[in-house]
Amino acid sequence: MHAHFRMMSGYNAWANQRLYAAAAEMPEEDYRREYGAFFGSVHRTLNHLLGADRIWMKRFTGTGEAPDRLDAVLHDTLPALAEARRAEDARIIAYVESLDDAALAGRFRYRTISRPTEIEQPLAPALTHFFNHQTHHRGQVHCLMTQLVGKAPELDLIFFQRETGVGLR
Repeated sequence: MHAHFRMMSGYNAWANQRLYAAAAEMPEEDYRREYGAFFGSVHRTLNHLLGADRIWMKRFTGTGEAPDRLDAVLHDTLPALAEARRAEDARIIAYVESLDDAALAGRFRYRTISRPTEIEQPLAPALTHFFNHQTHHRGQVHCLMTQLVGKAPELDLIFFQRETGVGLR
């Protein structure tokens, strides 16, 4: 199970790097245009992803800064957001590396944000949600990029696996 989450943390960083590189190529007006996605624009959706990752990482580790809203704009410029994204991806990778089978089989407690409730659940399924959530919103950004500028980077997990060899052995 640990190998699976190591693969997912590496994939997450790889996909984010590709997505942010494509976002940097977008005209500023398209990058910020409110286009009807759940969080509106590419900019706001990328901010949501960073914010949600920080919320989950604080839940998992008990440390780090996390917003108190799911729609928080943590950084107003793409360069600042990209720098924070790289740091958070490194933090995610380090956290996953620190886990052992006992931790993955364990449980943890946290408080939800949108409808405050105390939750206790197994860690491994929560990690699965964590990585799935990232993929879900990257897909929204991918769709916006395709509609706004006519192209978006390839983000499929299999391309990460083929490029890195992770998950193919």
